[in-house]
Amino acid sequence: MAHSYWRDKIVLVTGGSSGLGRIIAETFFRAGAKLALVALEQSDVEKAAAEIGGETLPIHADITRQEDVDRIFETVKSRFAQLDVLVNNAGRSMRGKALNTTPEQFQALFDLNVLGTIRCTRAAVPMLLERRGHVVNIGSLAAKSATKYVGAYPVSKFAVAAYSQQLRLELGPEGLHVLLVCPGPIRRENERLYPLEGLEDIPESARQPGAGVKVGRIDPNSLAQKILTYCERRKPELVVPGKARILFALSQLMPMLGDWIVKKST
Repeated sequence: MAHSYWRDKIVLVTGGSSGLGRIIAETFFRAGAKLALVALEQSDVEKAAAEIGGETLPIHADITRQEDVDRIFETVKSRFAQLDVLVNNAGRSMRGKALNTTPEQFQALFDLNVLGTIRCTRAAVPMLLERRGHVVNIGSLAAKSATKYVGAYPVSKFAVAAYSQQLRLELGPEGLHVLLVCPGPIRRENERLYPLEGLEDIPESARQPGAGVKVGRIDPNSLAQKILTYCERRKPELVVPGKARILFALSQLMPMLGDWIVKKST
């Protein structure tokens, strides 16, 4: 039976055709929400929408293009006349040494992970404020603590964390709820090694999900359900596993100790 809180609410998920985004979308749908899925490949997003069913709206768009983002939210407003939740899920990781990651590679990752989130949020907020709605920003444990060999990824996710806090401080009093989600590596059916961005030599373990950090894989279905619960309770952050908060606190108080823990855990 659909949870009454989410019944007939409108939820937009970027990167919603596969992976964690798809599972988050399906969880909202089972709770009674209506969906708009955004993805880069038209065939993928149409297939996902058809498989989920209901009033799921597929939108083929590139969130690194402002004109595409404008079209996304015009389409949602035309179809549903409201928006209750924006899930900024679209993004990617990378592998490579920090100094070998070029400014152009930083820029490309920022355009998707950070500016994509900013573009979508700015377009969504007018509708969300009308509904005391929710922005869910999918970060990472790397949004709170960096590790080796992940190129521009932690820098981009730290930026998402800072943006989330700014939104909370500025728009929370106006009724907007902002949730930053910081999970460890997500469990997938078919895990793969991340490709190298250049020709450098890094340990194969660093190319795995989690970049070699000793942390268990996160069940995406459990994570998605927690996201719904944290939205209902209007909480600011969800960190999974929760014990990672200890590392984050120590790293702020004693950076050398934090670095030592990261090295021992990798």
